[in-house]
Amino acid sequence: MKILIIEDERLLAESLKELLEKKGFEVELVFDGEAGRDYAETGIYDLLILDVMMPKMDGYEVAKKVRASRCTTPILMLTAKSAVEDRIYGLNCGAEYYLTKPFDSRELLACINALLRRQGGQVDELVYGNTALDLGSCMLVCSGKSVRLSAKEFDVMRYLMQSQERVLSKETILAKVWGFDSNAVENHVEVYIGFLRKKLQSIGSNVQIVSIRRLGYHLEVEE
Repeated sequence: MKILIIEDERLLAESLKELLEKKGFEVELVFDGEAGRDYAETGIYDLLILDVMMPKMDGYEVAKKVRASRCTTPILMLTAKSAVEDRIYGLNCGAEYYLTKPFDSRELLACINALLRRQGGQVDELVYGNTALDLGSCMLVCSGKSVRLSAKEFDVMRYLMQSQERVLSKETILAKVWGFDSNAVENHVEVYIGFLRKKLQSIGSNVQIVSIRRLGYHLEVEE
């Protein structure tokens, strides 16, 4: 699971990053509202943790712009503004939950886990065409045949199946699967797409990973 923290208090942001990474999350940090909006609108994150009082753009405005861009990533707002009116306004701007500072780390983790469970909808598999991706076993399954995916193959395939016909650029796949700070290059994406195409073919899947020149990849069901 990948989390974006948008928080201008660097010490707090780094502390949250350390806490969440110990729990197994991938975490990226940005320190102002404009950068936070740009990162969030990529749609590569499973959760946004958003401060309210920030330079360049406050958290309320970030939430509104993220929702206007049709990004549905859950937003957890963190702020010292504790008035009922502030909470209501934050929720109306698009946040799912509003947690006031100071907060207990156990409450924060409980909120994060609740939002991610809700986001996942207790889904055990993703299905497209005649093919399923088992999220527990990392197996591609089709008509009684199955093949196991490596960790990176699984992450790429899951992202493609979540997006289905929506075209994903190589840059977006790199950021989602390898992370912004990775040394991976576009050739890594091409290599793993090739692996996945062979594995889909091996189980008789009617799902194709289609390449659109200069744009990226998306899924199609073969007629």
